Amino acid sequence: MASFYFNKKEKMKGKMSRDDDVCTSDGAIDSRGHPAVRKRTGTWVTGILILVNQGLATLAFFGVGVNLVLFLTRVMGQDNADAANNVSKWTGTVYIFSLLGAFLSDSYWGRYITCAIFQLIFVIGLVLLSLSSHIFLLKPSGCGDKELLCGSHSSYQTAFFYVSIYLVALGNGGYQPNIATFGADQFDEGDPKEQLSKVAFFSYFYLALNLGSLFSNTVLDYFEDKGQWTLGFWASAASAAIALILFLCGTRRYRYFKPVGNPLPRVAQVFVAAAKKWKVKVSAQDKLYEVEESSPNGRRKLLHTQGFRFLDKAAFVTSKDLEQIEENKRSPWRLSTVTQVEEVKCVLRLLPIWLCTIMYSVVFAQMASLFVVQGDAMDTGIPGFNIPPASMSSFDILGVAFFIFIYRHALDPFVAKTMKSKLTELQRMGIGLVLAIMAMVSAGLVEKFRLKYAIKDCVKCDGSSSLSVFWQVPQYVLTGASEVFMYVPQLEFFNGQAPEGLKSFGSALCMTSISLGNYVSSLLVAIVMKISTKNDIPGWIPGNLNLGHLDRFFFLLAALTAVDLVVYIALAKWYKYVKFEGNQELQDIKKENREVIV
Repeated sequence: MASFYFNKKEKMKGKMSRDDDVCTSDGAIDSRGHPAVRKRTGTWVTGILILVNQGLATLAFFGVGVNLVLFLTRVMGQDNADAANNVSKWTGTVYIFSLLGAFLSDSYWGRYITCAIFQLIFVIGLVLLSLSSHIFLLKPSGCGDKELLCGSHSSYQTAFFYVSIYLVALGNGGYQPNIATFGADQFDEGDPKEQLSKVAFFSYFYLALNLGSLFSNTVLDYFEDKGQWTLGFWASAASAAIALILFLCGTRRYRYFKPVGNPLPRVAQVFVAAAKKWKVKVSAQDKLYEVEESSPNGRRKLLHTQGFRFLDKAAFVTSKDLEQIEENKRSPWRLSTVTQVEEVKCVLRLLPIWLCTIMYSVVFAQMASLFVVQGDAMDTGIPGFNIPPASMSSFDILGVAFFIFIYRHALDPFVAKTMKSKLTELQRMGIGLVLAIMAMVSAGLVEKFRLKYAIKDCVKCDGSSSLSVFWQVPQYVLTGASEVFMYVPQLEFFNGQAPEGLKSFGSALCMTSISLGNYVSSLLVAIVMKISTKNDIPGWIPGNLNLGHLDRFFFLLAALTAVDLVVYIALAKWYKYVKFEGNQELQDIKKENREVIV
């Protein structure tokens, strides 16, 4: 009996040991370079660590960015136009650096090293900014509020300031596209439970980003507006330092993916190989080339898809190619693998979808610009307190938090039950565009009512209205809801559909979309003002809004977004999802694909 119990116990122990040693199916490795064991690495243990890191880093970044234009005017002595222009350049640079961070991560450093290095640069930039403000920028003491402007600064002091804020831009820009992808790396798509957790991660990631910015837009915004810039900057530096320390604490538990090298030669090889065989006709019955290990570092192979038939010529095997294969002298500039070809097709399919997201980012940009201008021309008073118009963006953040909860716990289960399938990322992005149109219509209607209640018999209150600023709440909440249906699935979509060697690049596309949205918004404003300003007519968006027609601009954005939605729907129907070999759900599809040479 004792022997039986012992043997049974040993068998159970052996089974538990085997279960504990199960590795992930996506090729992830641990901190020692060994295949990642599912129960000892990744999942929500590291996922939560990354979410907290993101929240703290966002708090630190917006602690600088949210009031940078005021710092430039009150402390650096710049006028409004120069300050706004410099902030636009700085913000655009942040997103440009995101492409640099994505390239270094995918090609050479890997996501962990890239995140650590750029976070360190971020901390250094914030510390230098805090020191420069404390030592020589905020002079005389107590300057920088609405009442007392600071004195002039030497060229050395100004240069030191710009070096520090551009180090902040470099650090945050290089870090942002990689941390989202690194967080997604902690969940194995091959495991059904972890695949669901990965989808949930992107929602919570965007929520963490918004909660971090909420603290900056309220608490830090209050202190900095009162002239306590050094306190705000040191708080940001401390937040960024804590974020870096927490990130490093998970080193032994993280799951990693090896970088795959510079993707540019791989892409170029496909186009060159296809061009060399431009006279070759490829039929559906022809065999295309693939190798046993077509992807470096154990990456999954991609299955062939229809479309972009010209590129298939790069993987077509000619008699000359066959001789080189037999002699083990294949040139990648003459013969590409199916996986290589499909990676290029994947990028070409993603770009049109990405272009459609730029118009949404134009709408999103209004929240930090014309929404604030509109709110400033409304009644911001409540008994005993005046609401800063910029702080109305808190309703956007609350809208994001509310709709993430509603979508995950009510709408998503309801749709899955009634339609027998969940909404795809592309469908959710389409809903996001619809909500963006509604937000612009709401803003336009509010502006019409604001003009109706404009104060016309007050000398010192040009551009004001007796309409309460709380009438802006619907447009902010609708914008927040649209973010949940646009930016969250956009992160999921580009991360899931980008080739495995370009995952961080996919996340960088999201940030670049926001950057281009800001630039396009500025361009639209300039064009509208150029056309609408004639003789004595001040244009749609004059300094005194009561003399303009801001409502028409909001309605114009709604119309342009509606056109963008029509184009987007057509492209979404045209889009073909990437097909990975080894995915159990795609085995039937694999049978329908053309035969390949292995």
